[in-house]
Amino acid sequence: MFALDLHTHTRFFHGFESRPTPFDPVGARLLGEVAHRRGLDGLAFTNHDYYEPQAAGPVAHVPGIEVTTTRGHVLVVGPDPPRFTRPERLEPEAVVEMAHDRGCAAIIAHPYRNSTVREVDADFDAIEVNGKHPRTQEWVERLAADHGLPLVGGSDAHYPIEVGRAFTRVDADELTAEAVVDAIRDGDVEPVVGDFLTDRLLRRFYRRIHEQKRHLQRPAWLDGEGGTEEPTPGVGSAPDED
Repeated sequence: MFALDLHTHTRFFHGFESRPTPFDPVGARLLGEVAHRRGLDGLAFTNHDYYEPQAAGPVAHVPGIEVTTTRGHVLVVGPDPPRFTRPERLEPEAVVEMAHDRGCAAIIAHPYRNSTVREVDADFDAIEVNGKHPRTQEWVERLAADHGLPLVGGSDAHYPIEVGRAFTRVDADELTAEAVVDAIRDGDVEPVVGDFLTDRLLRRFYRRIHEQKRHLQRPAWLDGEGGTEEPTPGVGSAPDED
């Protein structure tokens, strides 16, 4: 059994072109050090629309990329993710097909934040419980049950202190990208939400941000609690890129 954070970023801000930068190796090492201190075995670096191989210091590195599709974000994690994608050019279905052609898993990222990917009929491999707003876990669990998909956890960390606030337990015999993909597809994964003091404080912080920006779409089945899920035409830039 391994503990992996399947959604991290190696730099703090994304207000410029999605491409490798000299800071990425520094960010990768910082993320790896914090992951090690928090008892994680590995990280997937999933920068927006580019993949650059990086060493994760004392923990294992799983290749990945967060693709900005026409409907929202999809994580592609596995041995051979694409090195570059053009934001908002690819349909989610095309990203899933590309991921599978490359031996990778395609995961719906933060399905209720600035995204309508959850409405797409495609052969996704899993749905993410996102560390920025784990209060949506019940929504995501119901969505995953409706689609018959396993759940994974990812912190969506942009700062090292955020690593591991949500992560995935992976039941595998070895820690390789191929083994992680197989475990996801077989459902041998489990999301975990961290409970460090920093995790609790950061949740309050991000809750205020998402409420102010109105990035979260509450599912319609919460109509008794103010559910407001509506079709959203396009998603614009990622919340972290505003």
